Amino acid sequence: MGNCGTRGESAVAVAHVPVRSASLEKKQSRSFSDLSDSSTPRPFEDSRNISIYTNTIAFTLFELETITKRFRSDYVLGEGGFGTVYKGYIDENVRVGLKSLPVAVKVLNKDGLQGHREWLTEVAFLGQLRHPNLVKLIGYCCEDDQRLLVYEFMFRGSLENHLFRKTAAPLPWPTRMMIALGAARGLAFLHNAERPVIYRDFKTSNILLDSDYTAKLSDFGLAKLGPLGDETHVSTRVMGTYGYAAPEYVMTGHLTARSDVYSFGVVFLELLTGRKAVDKTRPAKEQSLVDWARPLLSDKRKLLQVIDPRLEEQFPARAAQKACSLAFYCLSQNPKARPLMADVVETLEPLQDAAAATATPTATGPRHRRPAGPAGACRSVRSPKCSPATAPPPCRVR
Repeated sequence: MGNCGTRGESAVAVAHVPVRSASLEKKQSRSFSDLSDSSTPRPFEDSRNISIYTNTIAFTLFELETITKRFRSDYVLGEGGFGTVYKGYIDENVRVGLKSLPVAVKVLNKDGLQGHREWLTEVAFLGQLRHPNLVKLIGYCCEDDQRLLVYEFMFRGSLENHLFRKTAAPLPWPTRMMIALGAARGLAFLHNAERPVIYRDFKTSNILLDSDYTAKLSDFGLAKLGPLGDETHVSTRVMGTYGYAAPEYVMTGHLTARSDVYSFGVVFLELLTGRKAVDKTRPAKEQSLVDWARPLLSDKRKLLQVIDPRLEEQFPARAAQKACSLAFYCLSQNPKARPLMADVVETLEPLQDAAAATATPTATGPRHRRPAGPAGACRSVRSPKCSPATAPPPCRVR
């Protein structure tokens, strides 16, 4: 296997890392098995000996050519900024001791938008982080100028396809809430690490679904380690996807965990409305989903007007109102007014439970009529009457 790292190619994951304390060094000297359960990835200098620090397999290019039939076109699952993704199957015929399972093989496009640094960042994070709502990185290949990644195969593909592909059946309300909760748990896990990880590219195409519609975050090429100690943000080149990036990050390059919360708000709004974050085919005032929805979300009398009409009124009204209010706070222009992802998870859990309870064969008739009483979605530590109509800036959803 060729040497694919140089002294000048420090991993993106080690950017902004100050001198470590003795206690942190001790934690980073844990065993191989400990690292696989860690919520704080260990940075490493370059791509030499990656498997020493990560719970991954170093595949040869020949092995990956074998399982994808030399990257045949009928094995293509999709394409993205990184390159083309192929379906494959690993077992003991590939290498003795390998567990039999389908995989997705992502091949770096050398002329694409991402390169070695993003590849190395993805291995650094996903090779060490383990969580039910993160896609599992099984292995990698680094031979000469070839860069490949091998993931668990996600049977149902991306959330983007399920929401926006014309031939796809509309996702029912309970499934949408389950997906939102799973994605929120993945982000909360990253943010709650001892050294927080900022995902930076949260969008529907990066949320993959398994056979049970469990949501898992993928594509960590743009992830960054968050601020440490007294630092309030990480200064970085603005990257991500138009329509999902937080406005303060776009304007200043200052990245925080609250930037991810805004991106979550955009995706959550896509789940609620069935609309794309940016859709140039719509009238001018509706092309930006956030700009179109924000005035409706700020008026409790109009909240439910944003709900996807393809649901045909099959959703619990109170849960929908609370979900819309949660989206409103996540999309606050003031980063400090956005909830923490842990608070988002806490808010979504009862909404998902309510959605599951209403998804029964005996439930009939429209469910979206507004019930009597206020439609406030979040309880604020400072004000128990928090609602989109009053919208105090420091509100944290619970």
